[in-house]
Amino acid sequence: MLTFIGLGLFDEYDVSVRGMNTIKSADTVFLEMYTSMLTGSSIERLEEFYGKKITPLYRDDVEIHADKILDAAKSGDAVFLTAGDSMVATTHSDLRIRAADRNIPTKIIHGASITTAVCGLSGLQNYRFGKSVSVPFPYGKWFPMTPIEVISANLKENLHTLVFLDIQKDKERFMKISEAVDILSEQARRAGAAIPLYVGIARAGSPEPVVHAGDAEEMKTFNFGSPLHILIVPAILHDIEKEYLQRFAGLC
Repeated sequence: MLTFIGLGLFDEYDVSVRGMNTIKSADTVFLEMYTSMLTGSSIERLEEFYGKKITPLYRDDVEIHADKILDAAKSGDAVFLTAGDSMVATTHSDLRIRAADRNIPTKIIHGASITTAVCGLSGLQNYRFGKSVSVPFPYGKWFPMTPIEVISANLKENLHTLVFLDIQKDKERFMKISEAVDILSEQARRAGAAIPLYVGIARAGSPEPVVHAGDAEEMKTFNFGSPLHILIVPAILHDIEKEYLQRFAGLC
């Protein structure tokens, strides 16, 4: 059996009771370490909390060399842990398909996801979000314009855009909102586009998340604190959305 378990947003206490019990009874516990992370915890704290040895997994371990996961699931009960909700990442859907190809039974235990948490924190209505996009760190002359293209297309349809910020775990580098706004501002300049408003969120799921709304200059100077950070580019605000951002995100 291979069970995909979402751990939630921030630390070891976010896992569901069903997820916790499944982890404790598992023969093998894997933790995916490359799409996101619990910034309020660590492998050592998770191992102590669950009472289990945890094997960390990186991109190649899941996408290319998944045999150790599938072999463990074929011979016993294996769990595959991720921050957030496991099936938000397409590579994990692919892993479930590969398990099915080997006649390995699977199930999913969901966790809180940033894709829904941002709605509660920002007050922006879930059904008004369009396609999401990621902003990578530029590298040399590589400066992809996909983010501003997606944002512009969403704005044209009066849809909000959820903007994921790059994580480089090998360098312990987490993109900040100020860095993302700098990149998006340059993309907008090159594309002849405009982003009038941003909503930034830091440490969603923690006891003290930070939510702040403003224009580019405001976002580049506001102190959001430690990671993880995420951005929203809102479309035209509904009256309730605007009031919510004024009350809870400092929108002027």
